[in-house]
Amino acid sequence: MDASRTRLPGLLGAVAGPVCALLLLTGCSGPAPASPDGPVAETARAAAPAAANDLQADYQRVIEDVLPSVVQIQAGDSLGSGVVYDDKGHVVTNAHVVGDGRTFRVTTARTEESLAAELVSSYPEQDLAVIKLDRLPEGMKAARFGDSAKVEVGQIVLAMGSPLGLSSSVTQGIVSAVGRTVTEGRQGGGTGATIGNMVQTSAAINPGNSGGALVNLDGQVIGIPTLAATDPGLGDSAAPGIGFAIPASMVRTVADQIVRDGRVTDSGRAALGITVRTVVDDGYRPAGAAVVEVSDGGAADDAGLRPGDVIVRLGDTDVTTITSLAEALASMEPGDRTKVTYTRDGDERTAEVTLGEQ
Repeated sequence: MDASRTRLPGLLGAVAGPVCALLLLTGCSGPAPASPDGPVAETARAAAPAAANDLQADYQRVIEDVLPSVVQIQAGDSLGSGVVYDDKGHVVTNAHVVGDGRTFRVTTARTEESLAAELVSSYPEQDLAVIKLDRLPEGMKAARFGDSAKVEVGQIVLAMGSPLGLSSSVTQGIVSAVGRTVTEGRQGGGTGATIGNMVQTSAAINPGNSGGALVNLDGQVIGIPTLAATDPGLGDSAAPGIGFAIPASMVRTVADQIVRDGRVTDSGRAALGITVRTVVDDGYRPAGAAVVEVSDGGAADDAGLRPGDVIVRLGDTDVTTITSLAEALASMEPGDRTKVTYTRDGDERTAEVTLGEQ
């Protein structure tokens, strides 16, 4: 499955959730079900509106609490979203939202006033960036970031941002899965980043949502919406209800370093220390990642790999392309030991490597 970035321009489809039927099953024997007009039914009818009202109140409370922390970012001719990170005017967003820009215009949820902002640093490898407002408007506050380890499948979440330029928009869904590894395309300004441990959600993620907030019902940001899945079988149009957000833990790791040091100093991303290209077999099918260059003193150098070797497996994961190698590395950490299987002069060989840092 390919994933498509969600920066304007462009249009992705809206979420179409599954249609479910609720069936009341009874056994072959036992008491008959209560009459629809009995006390059980009356209690259920009375409880349903109360439960709906409680859930609606939760939504409204979260929106009122978090929306002032979500902004719209104009970068040249494109629009995206951002989340206020601290009380000093730092705003975290996606690297593909800021692109090559250095200065931006920012609009908050509570005012139409356009504020000036400058880039602090961009980290395309994780598709994250931090910009800083020239000044803080009244009513702006920093968002609260949640614990990624506590994100669970089935949690109700709200996605807040500026899809298609519609600022302060909110969509609703659930956490569909956690721990996804997704590679972003490079077309149209995408970073090509391979990002691990992403949160999959059914909340609608449309162009312009990138860099916004995926929020739980405790009002905590659990991720930064970044990608919407595309279906090659449908001409790369959106696969409804499949979006991905960078987990809050990685957002904090990257943003904290940028705010403190002006750049990312410790990526936490595993690397072999090589430059590679995809090679094909006699049938023109992807067949491995050929080593083009080996960094002196890197993991591959220490393991004896050299230019011309073709990596076909990392650990237990087959490698056929640059992307598959990047996805295999995304599930690992610097310092991990693993086995690299490669071919050299037609012979298959293996080497133990201790992964370095990207």
